[in-house]
Amino acid sequence: MVLALAKEIGLRKNEFKDEVIETIYFGGGTPSILTIDDLRFLIDEVFRNYNVIENPEITVEANPDDLISNVLSFRAQSRDFYEEYRSLGINRLSIGIQSFFEDDLKLMNRAHNSDEAKKCLEMASKYFDNISIDLIYGVPNMSKEKWLQNIDTALSFNVPHISSYALTVEPKTALHTFIQKGIIPQPDDEVAQDHFHLLVDKLEENGFIHYELSNFGKEHYFSKNNSSYWLGKKYIGIGPSAHSYDGISRSWNVSNNSLYLKSIAENQLPSETETLTKTDHYNEYVMTGLRTIWGISLDRIEKEFGKTYFDYLNQQAAKYIEDHLLFVDDNILRTTKSGKFLSDGIASDLFLLNLD
Repeated sequence: MVLALAKEIGLRKNEFKDEVIETIYFGGGTPSILTIDDLRFLIDEVFRNYNVIENPEITVEANPDDLISNVLSFRAQSRDFYEEYRSLGINRLSIGIQSFFEDDLKLMNRAHNSDEAKKCLEMASKYFDNISIDLIYGVPNMSKEKWLQNIDTALSFNVPHISSYALTVEPKTALHTFIQKGIIPQPDDEVAQDHFHLLVDKLEENGFIHYELSNFGKEHYFSKNNSSYWLGKKYIGIGPSAHSYDGISRSWNVSNNSLYLKSIAENQLPSETETLTKTDHYNEYVMTGLRTIWGISLDRIEKEFGKTYFDYLNQQAAKYIEDHLLFVDDNILRTTKSGKFLSDGIASDLFLLNLD
C-alpha cells in the first residue's frame, strides 16, 4: 500500500505543476501505525514530485494508544519516537482523544482508555507545540458538569487547537445496537446544542478563536490544511477513498483497497470525477462560508455568480436576519452566536437548485 501511495503521488504530479504545496496531511484512518521509514519515504516522494514551501505544515492524525505503544517500542530500542517524528518535518499532531472519561470511551468503542488519553498528551506536549485534539459532545448521559470537566482537562494540557463534534450514531455499530435495545438513550439534539454553547463560551474565555463550526484555535494555530478546504483552495488526496479538488471539478478514489492497488499497478488513477456547475460552486461557498469566521462575501456573490444568485441569497437570508440567526457586517453575511450551531441547516435553506 505504501508503494502504491508513493506511485500515485508521482502519477499525479502534473496536476499541481503550477502549484505550491503548503500542507501535507496524514489522515484519516490511522496513519500513526506507519513506520518512521514509511512516513519518511512518503514525505520524500511529495518533495521529489512537487514544489513545496520551505516549512510546510505536516500533520499526522494519531490515536492515544498508538502513540503510547510507539513511544514504549522505541524506548526499548533506546530511540526517541517523538524526536524521530520531528526529524521528518512533522510539526503538528491531531490526536483522537474524544473524551477523558472511561465510560464515554467504552460507549464509543475506543481502543484507548482515559489514562492513555492523558498520558499521551503529557508526553507529546513536551515535543510538539502545535497539537490538536478531538472531543465529542452530546454523548448520552453526559451532564453539563461532566462536559465542562472534559474541556477543563483539555485546557490543562495547553493544547492550542480543539476540534469538537456532536456524537453521531452509525449503523451496525455497538452504540447503535445499545440504543436499539434501550440500554442507552438516543443522543438528544437539545443536549448537544447546550454542550456546543458551553464549549464556545469556555474556549473563547480561554483565548481560542471559533474559526469554523467544529474548530477552535488560538491565534496562529488554525489548521492550515483544513482552512484550505474551507477557503476553496486546490488539494490532492492520495490513497483509497481520498478526495481531490482542482478548482473546477472534484474527484474521488475507489474505496476498495484491492481495486486501488490493481489500478495503480497498471498506472491508472482509480478515480471518478464530477465537474462542478456554477450552482454547485455557489452552494459550496454558502455552506463553507457560513461555517467559518470568513462568512459569505455578498460582493463576491454578486460579482462571481450574478444578480440571480445575489437576489436569491438576500431573499432567503432575510428571515434568518430577522430572527437574529444571521447578520451582515461590511457586506459579509455571517451567523450570530445563536445561529452558529444551526449553520448547516440555515445553509441548506440558502442553497439554490441547479440552474446550469
